[in-house]
Amino acid sequence: MNTTLTRRLRPEWIDYNGHLSEAYYVLLFGFATDALMDRVGLGAAYRDASGCSLYTVEAHVRYLLEVGADAEVRVRTRVVGPEPGRPVGRKVRICHEMLVAGALVATEELMALHVDRGRGRAVPFPEEVAARLAALAEPAPDYAGRSVGS
Repeated sequence: MNTTLTRRLRPEWIDYNGHLSEAYYVLLFGFATDALMDRVGLGAAYRDASGCSLYTVEAHVRYLLEVGADAEVRVRTRVVGPEPGRPVGRKVRICHEMLVAGALVATEELMALHVDRGRGRAVPFPEEVAARLAALAEPAPDYAGRSVGS
C-alpha cells in the first residue's frame, strides 16, 4: 500500500441511522487522494505554480460494511498501473480501501486526469511526478474494474 490516511469521524458525518453518511465516504477518499497528491509532488505549491491539478473523471465506490458514529477509519491508497515499461502519461488510476479496526468497510476506484486549468484540457504529468507515480504502481486489486451489478 502506498499511502495511508487516518481520520476520526465527525458527528456531522453521521446519518439518521447512526452510521457514516454516503457522501462522507467519498469525502474521506478525497482526503486520501489529496494525501497521495502531496506525496508525489502535486500538492498546493505545485498547483499554484503550474496551474495544473488532478481532476477525478470517474469513480466507483463499494459500501461493504456500516461504519459507526465513533469510528476511526484508515484509508490505504494504491496507484494502479501503468503496466511496466509504459509511460504514466496524463491519467492515473487510484484504488482506496477504507478500514475500521482492520476490517475492510469500503473501496473506491477512480480515474483522474492531470489537467491544465488555464487551458481546460489534460496534459502529461511532469517527468518527476510521472516517475514517482510509476514507482508506486502496483497490480490492480481484485475488485478493480467492476461495474455496478444488478
